[in-house]
Amino acid sequence: MPYKTFGFTEEQILMRDSILGLLGRVLPDEMKLELDKTSTFPEAAFKAIAADGWLGLPIEAEYGGAEASNMDMAVFIEAMGYYHYGVRSAYMTTAIYGASHLRFHASEAQRKLMLPPLIAGELKMCIAYSEPDSGSDMAGIRTRAVRQGDNYVINGQKIYITNAHVSDWMVVAAKTDPDAGRRGLSLFLVDSKSSGLTIRNMDPLGSRTSLPNEVFFDDVTIPAENLLGAEGGAWPMLMRGLNQERLLLAATSAGHCMRILELVKEFAINRKAFGKPITAYQAVSHKLADMYMLTEGARQATFHAAQMLDAGEDAVLETTTAKIVATENNYKVADMGMQIMGGAGYMAGEMQRLFREARLGRIGGGTSEILRNVIGQRIGL
Repeated sequence: MPYKTFGFTEEQILMRDSILGLLGRVLPDEMKLELDKTSTFPEAAFKAIAADGWLGLPIEAEYGGAEASNMDMAVFIEAMGYYHYGVRSAYMTTAIYGASHLRFHASEAQRKLMLPPLIAGELKMCIAYSEPDSGSDMAGIRTRAVRQGDNYVINGQKIYITNAHVSDWMVVAAKTDPDAGRRGLSLFLVDSKSSGLTIRNMDPLGSRTSLPNEVFFDDVTIPAENLLGAEGGAWPMLMRGLNQERLLLAATSAGHCMRILELVKEFAINRKAFGKPITAYQAVSHKLADMYMLTEGARQATFHAAQMLDAGEDAVLETTTAKIVATENNYKVADMGMQIMGGAGYMAGEMQRLFREARLGRIGGGTSEILRNVIGQRIGL
């Protein structure tokens, strides 16, 4: 199915085609289903992505990166979301979430030490913010980090931490002043092999190749220089990356919509009922038309937000809108696709996997409800 390229540059189209070609070679369809079934991290695909230099796409040239624009990243992540939700998650936890904290908040020595091996695929990262009693409410974090001489000692629990089980380093949010609300929150780099750190896989509905985890800190001792930025300075650091995060989650869902529509259209054209292809019936053809419109809406919101960011605009409204529109459209597309495919979609297979993955978008990276609050505040409610 031909998809509009929204004025993509030749380089962006080449980038999109290159990553799709690479993933087609190293992550064939039968492997997608096997990895999902066994909840296995896509290590071979991750290494291939690293070998071709893609982990450095958003990172500054002085550390070996390509300094990609927001539009570049949206095109790239849409392609990954189209091909495989889990490998996109594997990419983002290291190259977007982890690397952004190194780029913006680490010392120059830490950047020089960690960014080159990250780009080479030799260092995986994850972020550890959410807790059993605080997800959207970051000020409610209970994990404590107490200064003891030249070290900090961390105690507490994190939950839903994507890819913690395969990470080498995690960025941990902890309270250094429990009575100061947001101003008492600090960020730390923690070696995932630290003594006193326990990581346990969780059992999610979808995205099973990039598992969430529970993480327990029992007197985990780290050097004081592993503090990112100033003590108590985490809140503005956490806010800095929200626009790009929302943009790329929208791009993921837009790509995911494209894949579902392609799969379901192919099924419907070849499926016959009462002597006709089921696309001859408006009950089916109208659903496919709706799926197309929802997909287009997700893409337009996403790339508009990317252009606004690259123009230097205050694009909080645009990125937040794109994230809600794309993720909610993604689930609607998946639901309609499942209905069209019926039993063939409901059984274990590609459609079932895509349906399960689509449900995460409205939760991760800021729930649709919390993001509607953001929009309400921005429009003066």
